[in-house]
Amino acid sequence: VVAGGTVELSCGAQGDPDPRVQWHKERGDLPWGRHEVDQENTLRLYDVTPADAGTYVCTAQSQLGTAAATARLRV
Repeated sequence: VVAGGTVELSCGAQGDPDPRVQWHKERGDLPWGRHEVDQENTLRLYDVTPADAGTYVCTAQSQLGTAAATARLRV
């Protein structure tokens, strides 16, 4: 993504009941005041900076267990 832009990372976790989904960044925090997660578990990062580059992890937890997926962001 180009610096200053917006990026969306999707997390397609499904189950019955719906799993609990959380996003985090490996080796860092999600950008304070510049991110949101919508009802479909999509992570949006706004006004992206080079410091936002890295690996983001979506973790889904339910009664049956835990699953995780990663996405690598380059700025």
